[in-house]
Amino acid sequence: MSLQYINFDGQLIAENQQIATIDNRALRYGDGLFETMLWKDGDIRFLDLHVKRLQQGMQTLQLDEYAKFDAFFIRSKTEELIRKNNMLGQQVRVRFVVYRAGGGTYAPETNKPVYVVQVSRMPPVLRDKKLGLIVDLYTDFKKPYSDLSHLKSNSALIYVMAGLYKKKFAYDEVFLLNQEGNLCEGLISNIFIYYEKTLYTPALTEGCVDGVMRKVVMEMAEHEGVPVVEAQISPEIMKEADEIFCTNAVQGVQWVMGYKQKRYFNKISRILQEKLQTWGEEAGEN
Repeated sequence: MSLQYINFDGQLIAENQQIATIDNRALRYGDGLFETMLWKDGDIRFLDLHVKRLQQGMQTLQLDEYAKFDAFFIRSKTEELIRKNNMLGQQVRVRFVVYRAGGGTYAPETNKPVYVVQVSRMPPVLRDKKLGLIVDLYTDFKKPYSDLSHLKSNSALIYVMAGLYKKKFAYDEVFLLNQEGNLCEGLISNIFIYYEKTLYTPALTEGCVDGVMRKVVMEMAEHEGVPVVEAQISPEIMKEADEIFCTNAVQGVQWVMGYKQKRYFNKISRILQEKLQTWGEEAGEN
């Protein structure tokens, strides 16, 4: 396997080169944020939404220089790294991490940001489109919600524990509950449920991450005339729902085929999957 490179705060270095010390705040406290993005057809899809979320998150965490991380900066650093790794012309998963520099204990010594960019080729889609995801609820630990819950934070213990459960039982995705026992989000996705001709998704106040694809799907659904409601959702609805699908910026829209003995349709999600292929252009025209 050929040597791969990352961008560590402006320097292109081998990805196996040591970059963290014991004082690293991302390592010690999860003190940072990240964006996971899709590079396709020579650009990052929905880049403006990623930029807006990252900058707002940096302001929330009181990180300096948030305006530096604009669309031009993120696009140019990503393209530079893709060229370095000989991935031009391919679909690429981009992970853009920003964390607080310096040491200190819980009280930081500085609010200066450090960034790291990592790229990886998207693997071929092996799943037959006729087969959706098999999911389960993860109930061992619940995600507490607060005004920080919507951030894509480097602090991820609840997701690690849910990931262990998913791996142990070989599910395609698992759904997290919030502290009240309501649906929150998937391990790597936001959740949408189609029930009685209305599309429901957990409200941000329920503790879910403010997903980029979540926003895009809500816009596409409304464009198709499908009512969308952000709500408090009991997991009991999974026994009655017509359709369930998951969304994230890299995989787009993924149909859920089954939960326990329940099986779901794939009508609305298929429409949205197809619409997503050209939505950037359509949205720009409307």
